[in-house]
Amino acid sequence: MKRKLIFGTGNQAKLSAMKNRLETIGIELIGLRELEAEGKRIPEVLELGDTPLENARLKAETYYKAFQLPVFSCDSGLYFEHVPDEVQPGVHVRNVKGKCLSDEEMLEYYTGLVRQYGNLIARYRNAICFVMDADHIYESMDSTMESEAFMLTDKPHSAIRKKGFPLDSISIDLKTNQYYYDLPVDALDRFAVEDGVLRFFENIYSQNEF
Repeated sequence: MKRKLIFGTGNQAKLSAMKNRLETIGIELIGLRELEAEGKRIPEVLELGDTPLENARLKAETYYKAFQLPVFSCDSGLYFEHVPDEVQPGVHVRNVKGKCLSDEEMLEYYTGLVRQYGNLIARYRNAICFVMDADHIYESMDSTMESEAFMLTDKPHSAIRKKGFPLDSISIDLKTNQYYYDLPVDALDRFAVEDGVLRFFENIYSQNEF
């Protein structure tokens, strides 16, 4: 039996990657754009948290109040090795000096950092908040949800660019020294959605009957 959940994101690339992973454990996702197409108003969420978990919680709780349906949201922070604290993007990956960057502006900014500091070793720290109902709220920022370390280069992939994931085109797998986009599709899905997210839902449903 498939369980239907709302994934609180308007990013279609993130929705697609999450759908591919969660369908393997019997979860079917509904995105915010699908709800909007049905005539539902999507509330604006100001991501004012200082950590990925705070932002994930803000989004999930807001969407649950709006739709009164099971919903989860995720958030990420990007962290580099050996750079000054003021350069760490953290939860502000797309927002720099008060400006929300487009995909092209993100590439320009982060390749500039690489040219300044050398190839950057990076890692995403991920968090999730799942509101099943008013009495059942689950959240985690466990280390199993962190991405593997990878490298950012200042030379974007020559052929592939995916809307919504601009940094993937300058991300290189440290194990194979390949661009993310040259890895097999199943490997790309694992990078986009860590195994810890699957275990998060598996643990919830194994302990509860909803």
